Amino acid sequence: MIDIRTSPNYSPYIALFVVLFLTTWAHGSVDAAEDVFEVSNVVVDVTDESATLARKKALQEGSHIAFQRLLRRLTLARDRERLPRLDQQEISGFVRDFGVSDEKTASKRYLAKLSYRFRRDEVRNLLKSFNLQFAETRSKPVLILPVYQSAGAIALWDDPNPWRDAWSRSAEVEGLVPQLKPAGDLADVGSIGPEQAIQGDRERLQAIADRYGTGDVIVAYGQLRLDAAVARQRLEVFVTRYGRDPEPLTQNLQFRQSETESVDQLLNRAVTGVADHIENQWKEENLLKLNRPNIAAVAVPITGLKDWLMVNERLKGVALVRQAELVLLSLDEARVNLHYAGEPEQLQVALRQADLTMVREDGEWVIYLANLEQTAKPER
Repeated sequence: MIDIRTSPNYSPYIALFVVLFLTTWAHGSVDAAEDVFEVSNVVVDVTDESATLARKKALQEGSHIAFQRLLRRLTLARDRERLPRLDQQEISGFVRDFGVSDEKTASKRYLAKLSYRFRRDEVRNLLKSFNLQFAETRSKPVLILPVYQSAGAIALWDDPNPWRDAWSRSAEVEGLVPQLKPAGDLADVGSIGPEQAIQGDRERLQAIADRYGTGDVIVAYGQLRLDAAVARQRLEVFVTRYGRDPEPLTQNLQFRQSETESVDQLLNRAVTGVADHIENQWKEENLLKLNRPNIAAVAVPITGLKDWLMVNERLKGVALVRQAELVLLSLDEARVNLHYAGEPEQLQVALRQADLTMVREDGEWVIYLANLEQTAKPER
């Protein structure tokens, strides 16, 4: 129940706003929260007895490809062999809708780019029925800095840097952690050097993070060494994520060159391995626990209705939030019951990806809009 008349700041236009807010939340939140269940850029090129049959077959193939991409996006790498394998008719029951672009047809050929949106609850239930753990929280983009050491020389922006070249030509990761690759232009060179990246120079790392608008920076420090025992190369990669933790943890990954593999192929494989590691680590930290529905009563300090509209829009994009029940609204504060899945710590992480900070103050939860956190804190 919403109580706005108890506030000394009550006015009729706030009452009108509440009606608009409830309508927007009820009808607009699903799309924003289900972005993670949309798979885009599925390229199809099918030939059949006619263009009509080719199109029908392409749509079926496209939904199968998109569904497999979605399952891999949500689940852990160790569970890939256990992912459900459904036939075309079964997959169609999970498709909410689809879109077509760049469509071209010939007498017996059909080409297009397809995008599919899948039904969130049905996909969740499927994964639960297969006892598969999964995550839905999408991370803010991270910037990858590929520092390379070979024969004693260390490079980041200077050529040659085959490790950065391997990252540049790698395919985009279709996961929960968008991974950006630096341009390597003069502005990048001026922002940070290889030694500063390896040493974790916070000021320099923050400067390049701001330039790309990312939440965190990941330094992927690759060292190419000769494994004398087998007379082949070995790439040792030290992966450190700066930004979200006061004391970042460095993890060590090793990739050994196979008998028929070139150094470039080794580096390409290592890029895939590091990218998968970044994805998997994020999922491990944000596994969804649907059997733990929770409710948090939160206060949201605001300086006006514009702030509340911004908070409202950002809440809609947080997959863990099932419902935001507004119980009080004034010109300087909103009080909301947040219905969510998982643990409070997982909700805090998910909210941070939407530039919302949830903290415990004087025994209650408070959510701050990022740009108001320092200026809108009331006396408590």
